[in-house]
Amino acid sequence: MRHFVLALLCALLLVPLAHSAPGAVRCGKLLDVRSGKMLMDQIVQFDSTGTITSLGPASSAKLPSGVTPLDLSNATCLPGLIDVHTHLTFDPSNNGYAGLGISVPRETVTGVKNARLTLHAGFTTVRNVGASGYTDVALRDGIDAGEIEGPRMRVSGPPLSITGGHCDNNLLPSEYHYKAEGVADGPWAARAKVRETAKYGADVIKVCASGGVLSKGDQPGTPQFTFEELQAIAEEAHKLGRKVAAHAHGTQSIKDSIRAGIDSIEHSSLIDDEGIALAKEHGTYLVFDIYNDDYILQEGAKAGMLPESIEKEKKIGRLQRENFRHAFQSGTKMAFGTDAGVYPHGDNARQFGKMVEWGMKPLDAIQAATINAADLIGWPDKIGALEPGHYADLIAVSGDPTSDVRLLESVKFVMKGGTVVRNDLAAKGAGN
Repeated sequence: MRHFVLALLCALLLVPLAHSAPGAVRCGKLLDVRSGKMLMDQIVQFDSTGTITSLGPASSAKLPSGVTPLDLSNATCLPGLIDVHTHLTFDPSNNGYAGLGISVPRETVTGVKNARLTLHAGFTTVRNVGASGYTDVALRDGIDAGEIEGPRMRVSGPPLSITGGHCDNNLLPSEYHYKAEGVADGPWAARAKVRETAKYGADVIKVCASGGVLSKGDQPGTPQFTFEELQAIAEEAHKLGRKVAAHAHGTQSIKDSIRAGIDSIEHSSLIDDEGIALAKEHGTYLVFDIYNDDYILQEGAKAGMLPESIEKEKKIGRLQRENFRHAFQSGTKMAFGTDAGVYPHGDNARQFGKMVEWGMKPLDAIQAATINAADLIGWPDKIGALEPGHYADLIAVSGDPTSDVRLLESVKFVMKGGTVVRNDLAAKGAGN
């Protein structure tokens, strides 16, 4: 019944979206994110499935009859951006005790709004890591069906947690006997929970390996799941064809998660040299959400975050940024993830500037949100680059983002799968 209500809500909110047709885009400049080269005057062609068929200089392009390229000759084109750590069904205004009043159907409606904001900001793919009641599954399915405007999604459903852990809800007193739907204690219970989330539609498994900042009654550095539990989760998920993302601020939890075979470490705040070496050895991706420290400290109290959460962020925020710089300089694999939902959706690109401020070059940050993120998500041959065989997910900005990465905060054009969803460039002609 609950899933029927969610589907009905989604269907009533928006009319069916347009389908793509064969077309082309002419880019004044186009960034090859693999090589870092800026290509001049390029034409990107795509077919009716929204897949790129060719890319090359406009002077030698052969266009099908009736196709006029959409004119972005005064702009720079890039692949659609990817955020591998979002919470589309959450809003920052629902932090702390305010979140207790949010129903599962209401969370889905929130997701519909945020999916559109995220797509229009230039993020054509996201990995959603944590949502109540499989609301992110419903959101993904509505987008895939063309009923909702939003990015491509990989989703986790409810995150796994120990009893009383970061992803258990510790706001209610004991007489409610509440336990979050992702709670599992012990290796076999954890395996069963992986099977359950996969059964109900999860593409990826999210596990809360350590304490957190925005949870009540724990500390970010405190280990929660044991190594044996983490190993069981990773083994079961991989057997079912799912990757695992571990929320892990704490030093020991980071190392336990990597040794257990988990695919990405989210937050990574207190990683040490041994953890960095392990990440390099195992090829584990690190995902540092280094923008939202600004939002939490400046706006968190007004958004209803608990005072203890603000104090935890004061202690951990700068350390996370310093460790981000150290891990990057040490050569670890990094993907772009922001924890969107802690701050307002649509502001995802504000993290690019922080990544450059703390050690990356603009191209490094862009690669983290394109080819690296595509690899982590498991779609390296479909997203993250403008190449034949990839989806025609394309964004454009005015200027050169490899010189000023903050231009990505002001995306002017967004295409997803050959369909234009935003065009502020007053383009000529029609490409789809």
